[in-house]
Amino acid sequence: MSTKIPVNIVGNLVADPELTYGESGVAHAKLRVAVNQRIQGADGAWQDGEPVFHNVSAFRALAENASNSLKKGDPVTVSGELEFRAFDKDGERREARRIVAETIGPDLRFGTAAYQRSARAAGPEATAAVGLQAAPEATQPAAPYTVTAKWPVALNPSGRAARTDISL
Repeated sequence: MSTKIPVNIVGNLVADPELTYGESGVAHAKLRVAVNQRIQGADGAWQDGEPVFHNVSAFRALAENASNSLKKGDPVTVSGELEFRAFDKDGERREARRIVAETIGPDLRFGTAAYQRSARAAGPEATAAVGLQAAPEATQPAAPYTVTAKWPVALNPSGRAARTDISL
């Protein structure tokens, strides 16, 4: 049985994210985040406390985006679930913890970032552009949002998805 606890951390990446793909093709990124507590001494000067290192795992698109966007030293915020695991190694009972990330982002307190929406590859499932009519690509800009459904999507005669077909 595993215990999962919601957690949010703010820290710096210790190394570049490591991106791997499992046998099923699911992307998995491993990140290591150092969190330092700032302590104000009796003289009023601020000092760094002992760093706490957290192992973070991200999966699927989050893993790929984190790997493409972040690098060693970047300040990040991570939100997810703290997961504890117990296992036997060399006859000894050991425990490990990691954060399974739901979101990862740059910490913007000390810098700026430019957000870029990633393009998703169209698969065999139906894809409907929300709120746009069909037009030649040369005159129509790309849709800012695309809804992908694993079930058939009914379009009305104008080429728009009916409001009752998709709920966001």
